[in-house]
Amino acid sequence: MSDDGFFLKVHEVAKLIPYGRVTSYGAIAKYLGAAGSARMVGWALNNCNKESIPAHRVVNRLGLLTGKHHFQGTNLMQQLLESEGVKVADNQVQGFENLFWDPVKEL
Repeated sequence: MSDDGFFLKVHEVAKLIPYGRVTSYGAIAKYLGAAGSARMVGWALNNCNKESIPAHRVVNRLGLLTGKHHFQGTNLMQQLLESEGVKVADNQVQGFENLFWDPVKEL
């Protein structure tokens, strides 16, 4: 699978993440049959139109906002999550387990 094809698939999955929920890079990779490719998922989300793809809903496996430096402004990722009711403290989603959306189980 080419990077472009993989990136498009990542974008399509990211569009399905429900409002007010979060998932992880690894969960998307696993759903796409590419377990161990979490970093590639991050690259795909870094190279997307963040106005049409809710990349802010993708965090690391611990709920940390590791991709926040790819958003304009210093706290845009956090602000977008908080606007959806997701609480963030010290760059970490609070209640991550309850907000976690697993595409393997949900799709």
